[in-house]
Amino acid sequence: MKKTITMPKLSANMETGVLVSINKQVGDSVKKGDVLFEVETEKVVSEVESDEEGILVKFFFKEGDSVKVDEVIAEIEV
Repeated sequence: MKKTITMPKLSANMETGVLVSINKQVGDSVKKGDVLFEVETEKVVSEVESDEEGILVKFFFKEGDSVKVDEVIAEIEV
């Protein structure tokens, strides 16, 4: 079964975030708490951790892309 990872809303007025770093590659094993990527907002760069365990099967964006809140960024096969 595939689980989706979406852009989290990290502040009350956040509408988009920029992927500044992708820490896992397609095919990598992912555990709960692993940092998947880092997001830059107007004020801060935040690490986004996985809530799922499995294998990263797809990334829909690349570093430097601007992503809307709740947009699907990746899929993990659990």
